[in-house]
Amino acid sequence: MIDDHPLTELLEERILVLDGAMGTMIQQHELTEEDFRGDHFADHGHDLKGNNDLLSVTRPDLIRGVHEDFLDAGSDLIETNTFSATSVAQEDYGLEEDAYDLNVASARVAREAAEKYSTDEKPRFVAGAIGPTNKTLSVSPDVEDPGFREIQWQELVDAYQEQVRGLIDGGVDVLLVETIFDTLNAKAALFAIQNHFEETGEELPVMVSGTIVDQSGRTLSGQTPEAFWQSISHMPQLLSVGLNCALGSEQMRPFIEELAGAATVPTSLYPNAGLPNEFGGYDETAAFMAEQFEEYAESGFVNIVGGCCGTTPEHIRAIADVADNHEPREVPEDDHMTRLSGLEPLTFRPEMRFVNIGERTNVTGSARFKRLIKNGDYQEALSVGRQQVENGAQVVDVNMDEGMLDSGDAMEKFLKLVAAEPEIARVPLVIDSSKWEVIERGLQWTQGKAVVNSISLKEGEEQFKEQARTARKYGTAVIVMAFDEDGQADTLQRRKDICQRAYDILTEELNFPPQDIIFDPNIFAVATGIEKHRSYAKDFIEATRWIKDNLPHAKVSGGVSNISFSFRGNDRVREAMHTIFLYHAIDAGMDTGIVNAGQIEVYDEIDDELREAIEDVIFDRRDDATDRLVDLAEEYRGQGGKKQEKDDEWRDAPVEDRIEHALKKGITEHIVDDAEEARQKLDSPLQVIEGPLMDGMNVVGDLFGAGKMFLPQVVKSARVMKKAVAHLVPYIEAEKKEKGDTSSKPKVLLATVKGDVHDIGKNIVGVVLACNGFEVIDMGVMVPADDILQKAEEEDVDIIGLSGLITPSLDEMVHVAEELTREDYNQPLLIGGATTSKIHTAVKIAPSYDHGVVHVLDASRSVGVVSNLMNEDTKADFLEEVEDDHDRMRDRHEGRSERKTYLSLEDARANRFTSDWSEVPITTPNQLGVQAFPNYSIDELRDYIDWTPFFIAWQMKGKYPRILEDEEKGEEARKLLGDAQDMLDKIVEEEWLKAHGVIGLWPANSVGDDLELYTSEDRDEVLATWHHLRQQSEKRSGQPNRALSDFVAPKDSGRADYTGAFAVTAGHGIDEHVARFEDNHDDYNAILLKSLADRLAEAFAERLHERVRRDIWGYAPEEDL
Repeated sequence: MIDDHPLTELLEERILVLDGAMGTMIQQHELTEEDFRGDHFADHGHDLKGNNDLLSVTRPDLIRGVHEDFLDAGSDLIETNTFSATSVAQEDYGLEEDAYDLNVASARVAREAAEKYSTDEKPRFVAGAIGPTNKTLSVSPDVEDPGFREIQWQELVDAYQEQVRGLIDGGVDVLLVETIFDTLNAKAALFAIQNHFEETGEELPVMVSGTIVDQSGRTLSGQTPEAFWQSISHMPQLLSVGLNCALGSEQMRPFIEELAGAATVPTSLYPNAGLPNEFGGYDETAAFMAEQFEEYAESGFVNIVGGCCGTTPEHIRAIADVADNHEPREVPEDDHMTRLSGLEPLTFRPEMRFVNIGERTNVTGSARFKRLIKNGDYQEALSVGRQQVENGAQVVDVNMDEGMLDSGDAMEKFLKLVAAEPEIARVPLVIDSSKWEVIERGLQWTQGKAVVNSISLKEGEEQFKEQARTARKYGTAVIVMAFDEDGQADTLQRRKDICQRAYDILTEELNFPPQDIIFDPNIFAVATGIEKHRSYAKDFIEATRWIKDNLPHAKVSGGVSNISFSFRGNDRVREAMHTIFLYHAIDAGMDTGIVNAGQIEVYDEIDDELREAIEDVIFDRRDDATDRLVDLAEEYRGQGGKKQEKDDEWRDAPVEDRIEHALKKGITEHIVDDAEEARQKLDSPLQVIEGPLMDGMNVVGDLFGAGKMFLPQVVKSARVMKKAVAHLVPYIEAEKKEKGDTSSKPKVLLATVKGDVHDIGKNIVGVVLACNGFEVIDMGVMVPADDILQKAEEEDVDIIGLSGLITPSLDEMVHVAEELTREDYNQPLLIGGATTSKIHTAVKIAPSYDHGVVHVLDASRSVGVVSNLMNEDTKADFLEEVEDDHDRMRDRHEGRSERKTYLSLEDARANRFTSDWSEVPITTPNQLGVQAFPNYSIDELRDYIDWTPFFIAWQMKGKYPRILEDEEKGEEARKLLGDAQDMLDKIVEEEWLKAHGVIGLWPANSVGDDLELYTSEDRDEVLATWHHLRQQSEKRSGQPNRALSDFVAPKDSGRADYTGAFAVTAGHGIDEHVARFEDNHDDYNAILLKSLADRLAEAFAERLHERVRRDIWGYAPEEDL
């Protein structure tokens, strides 16, 4: 392994420096054909000028001189002159037989130069450069034949392995696979490197560097930086991943930022000296490139820096100076999430709940696809794949196992065509076959990180291990079937035993990442009439739950359609069975599965009688379950129901009054009909908005402003308004088109900043603005700065609004403001959210942006602020007033800061909080270690809800329960609480949300300001060290400068103490219900649900803390708070 390699150690200490452009330096010498030929190739029958790799043999003095110039400029690593030294690339010159010798010679020349400059204080290293070759595995050179390739996988692997052998024999320290425009070529190179390591037993670190070809942010073969990283991240000896070539240093920013945020290894960047000018030269100066690298280093993007085309020793010297003055990027730890990729990345995040694998590009599962493949109609077969992705498949399964097909040829042909179809290729693939050779054939034509379906213990451990090792070499995840030498697991215990055995082999013997193990515990048909089949569904669900509890980070999958095989021909019942089984399997922890995405129903919309009958079968709840479902399946077709509508006296009033009444009361039932009636009555659809709708909203606004209506009512009113406007918009657009009117509404972009998932307040602002005539572009949550800037430019927005609830969001808002300044944006910037304030905006954000930064206290102020900013007559005075206010606040803040006195850390520590630890009682926890609390009872948590923040979120300030009796707010507060309680009933009864928690308690002692956590009560092995901050402001006499570590017994006290931590969530499952409300223009219930989920999470925290105090730790067993 590479953990103890000198380069690994150096990368922890500083930013390392690569060299610059070998080709650029060679061109400066204006060499002739004779220079390239030398004596060695004097009689060669092919022109050789331009074949730079030959110069290591014919002009080693020149190449050594270039290396030394870069070493003198500060390079830590120099690259061998072997960019095109494969037999594939040398074939153009008729020198394919000389490839090995070229690599040996180049490595030796570089080694000599490195040794000359290397010292103990600054060791120098040689990186064996492995270029992409001039042929590609993913892209056809013939636009008329997208399935054609100039080279085969094995040819390229063989060529790369020969090059690797030559470089290592020549003495390189590290291998660098660089300028990757096709990730599949890179995977072939990595495969070849692993082959060589296995054959020789010698290992070196490996660096990988991709090439983003233009500002679209993709490689030539179509991958994004994160997808590229996922595709090559499997390499065991991976030292770094990075980007080089194609773009200049300035253009690289968003792409190295994306890669740095994803990669769990050091990152490298060596761009060109700008884009080529009209003469083929490069114009970025050393000073300009150094300035860009300064910013990237300060931003924490890089660990290794250097230059590519157009960069000289002057550039490298300037870049090295920057590297010397900055700390290296901190490499993030692996979070053990399952990650796959096609052209785009796919991460199995907890909030996704389920990843859908499309099953229709499978000749064993789709009669249509089978017919198309057998008839050779591959173009039409591709449409099946496209349709799956359009219908929601996040991964596509490809299977060609059919008796009359050459499965390997069919797999290869189809995957080559898929590579040319970005609509399909953007998602990861499952390579599915019962024949291992077909799976390997498929992997050789898959550039992303795929999934192998499948491996098992059926043929014993040796074959299982060999297939797992091979899958890992290709960089895939694996589906592991619950199947061993005795056959398929068909009981719960067999499922457990086989999965445990396979997991132990993979993780302990093969070091296979557990997050890349996907178990299939076998979904079999139920309701077959066979007694032993009765528990099949229940056993799968329970096995899933067991796997999630006992096999850390592993995933669970299955072929869902198997469950309903007994009901072939009855699509309605089969789809209901799939939906219901999937619902319960996901609840147990099933992560992914093979599902026809277009044939899944909504669980809540399945008829109660049918749902109950199916669940009786799935959970084996009664002896006659199968018979009852069979009977019901035959008679079920054609059932339906009608909704009854209510009417009231107000429906008899004129349409204008009906609209006003509906807006005030938040009644949506008839608003579309009323809006249509008003449209036909008035001269234009716009008059309906500007007339009765706005009149009604003005009444609402007046009542709200007077404190006679409250935010929950306003949101309900906005829901009615949105439904009416949605109906009228098509008519307005048609009218504008008819009149040739191209004007548009002012655009406001809203986004919750990166790192923050809270959006209740932002959503309320969006609703209020939209209902006051502004076009709102809501980007959602967790939005990176680059995405905000890009969307603002694409949509040509007038105002940008940033929201956040958590403290780190404040720093991210500053970052966005700085990025807006750096990219010369000029739209006013709005700041809002619970943690934001006018003082923070004035002191921290506004100084970073000169085009107006305004803090918006709440939704009710947003319309006035935006209106002032959009009115040219008021904008300048309004912003001047805001800035004057900011100046006053900054002055006051600076005055306070000057008055505040801070101690040195040494003095603060001397004034620490102390205890007589010989007298302090310490309770030993009842249970140490980590405990998980999945699917915690929401009903139990209701009693722990703190309702005061709930009302504050709805901008109804007052303490609960007194607010319910408040003269002005009480009536509406009671209505809001009633709606909340009704929704909580549904959340509990219909299981809308899932609450999950985890608690950890550990032996611990303090060491200075830190806490040492121990693996056991023996306290001889440190599990982790928690670093704590200490107060440093000067305290009045007798007041200590505290740190949290002061409250844990010091290690030298001789007392055994403990510490703990916990985390909770109550939001799993929320997205589908919020989407359902928003699709129905029901912002009130969408916001209500989010605010309840927020309160439930806090309630869960309180409940778990109570359990810690009373039971789990037990230091307050008798408390009664």
